[in-house]
Amino acid sequence: MIRNFFSVLGFFLFATVVGAQALAPDVLIRSISDDVIGIIKQDKDIKAGNRAKINALVEAKVLPHFNFARMTALAMGRNWHKADAAQQKVLVDEFRSLLVHTYSGALSTYGNEVIEFKPLRAAAGDTDITMRTQVKRPGAEPVSIDYGMEKTAKGWKVYDVVVGGVSLVTNYRESFNSQIRASGVDGLIKSLSSKNRSLEIQAGAKTK
Repeated sequence: MIRNFFSVLGFFLFATVVGAQALAPDVLIRSISDDVIGIIKQDKDIKAGNRAKINALVEAKVLPHFNFARMTALAMGRNWHKADAAQQKVLVDEFRSLLVHTYSGALSTYGNEVIEFKPLRAAAGDTDITMRTQVKRPGAEPVSIDYGMEKTAKGWKVYDVVVGGVSLVTNYRESFNSQIRASGVDGLIKSLSSKNRSLEIQAGAKTK
């Protein structure tokens, strides 16, 4: 389910805007979208599914706009405090790696989607907002994609993505809680690590 979610949103969350941290959230997302769509249309390697190049692009351009510490804590819910500091760091790193692979897979599925931006409803001093968009795909119903964003010292960061009314962090929370009930925090870490290794192998096979 998570992978399907990202197939309609992963292609446009990139930034090459200088000083992006100073931009308002709606301006940032619009700038990112315009820039990335242009990159994807012109880069033959990305269109051909070069996973090494896609991974590098995701690392450099997508992930800086996410607050992974908060996302991981939200996905863990009450279980976050069951993990010690060392375990929390590993969980954040593994969760980040998982999204690298997810976004890389999503990039290869780009198919001329069009993004419609809804007016931002926020007061001047708000530090936590929801950016609402809609992705329109040829021959399919539009899909709503809303971004929970917070203002930080490094600019606006995404801490949740809601696709068709379903929250990314809430969706992960269900699977994380189930894993922790079965085998504890270390079991979740082992599961995420195993999943990431498997995705790395799959990506390597597709690159050859």
